[in-house]
Amino acid sequence: MSSVSTDILIIGAGPAGLACAKILAEQGRKVLVLERRQEIGPKVCAGGITWDGLIRLVPEELIEGRFREQHVFTSLQQTVVREAEPIIATISRRTLGQWMAKQATQAGAEIITETKVTAVDGLRVTAICGGISKTFTCSHLVGADGANSLVRRSLGLPAEERGTGINFQVPQQVYERMEWHLSARAFGCGYAWIFPHKDSVSVGAYSPQADMSAGRLKRNFLKWAAGRGFQLDELACQAALINYDYRGHAFGPVWLAGDAAGLASGLTGEGIYPAVISGKTVARRILDPNSDQSGLNAVLRRQAQHRRVISLSARHPSCSFVLMELLLLLLRSRLVSFHALEMAPFSPNTVNFHAGRKQKEEKPPRL
Repeated sequence: MSSVSTDILIIGAGPAGLACAKILAEQGRKVLVLERRQEIGPKVCAGGITWDGLIRLVPEELIEGRFREQHVFTSLQQTVVREAEPIIATISRRTLGQWMAKQATQAGAEIITETKVTAVDGLRVTAICGGISKTFTCSHLVGADGANSLVRRSLGLPAEERGTGINFQVPQQVYERMEWHLSARAFGCGYAWIFPHKDSVSVGAYSPQADMSAGRLKRNFLKWAAGRGFQLDELACQAALINYDYRGHAFGPVWLAGDAAGLASGLTGEGIYPAVISGKTVARRILDPNSDQSGLNAVLRRQAQHRRVISLSARHPSCSFVLMELLLLLLRSRLVSFHALEMAPFSPNTVNFHAGRKQKEEKPPRL
């Protein structure tokens, strides 16, 4: 068994891991990123990024569509939110990943793909790379390996609070509007979306599992989609679980970022922006333990608010209907802004989960 030593070892070349790698490499640290997939980027994702999140940070040529209007529907109401600047843009998850990987490697980070991590023991990591077992040692280990994070499990942290997202990418479908559909009966305190891309339309739904099972979500979603003219029978259904069970991100020289830390929003499923913010925060704290983490703190405050809504909805299902209608009424009256809701589309990884004390592997939701 060969051995490799590095300063910073990052497991996972998603937005969190790549954002972390770029900053560290720019400061001259020796950074190695391990990615289990052959290609960096592709994930189950609606592909929406917000104006106050990532739109301003990515090149113009990566954006597939910009939307200054958001069409929001509930069972009883509908409204259109308009702003001078784009509220949300659509982007290919693959394109975003490839761009971030290029940024990291140009800064000096090394990325090794098709490498499956099999064991984590403190700062010692075992992985299969090219059919060969290798041992990696480091000064700092960053777990950015998604909701089924092996690094997280090595710390003894379960992932018990999670949500389900399903997505269909409808090719060559022309659709002009970006839509959000809130229905307590169909999606609990979750929602369905219609997001136009360059050559396709993302159509999907998300709901916290505390509110609705994966099977029920899919049945409700397919009925809803058929009522809007989407023929999905011949298309592949992509399903994903996300982790919003945050229990910390700093554990001495071991760190967690993105979905591995449980930083997605349990209410909306949004994961890309929290992943980038947490990846940058971890990098800066490795460089300077006293560095500012106000950006991550803001993410955590919003996540805590969303978890309280989910808890209320789970205990009192009838509250979901009232909350949805009140929410749209506030939007229509302009008493609350669309940005304040952080209604960004889910971007979960297609992952397994390990919940409870016994680390039993679970598959993505059976649909």
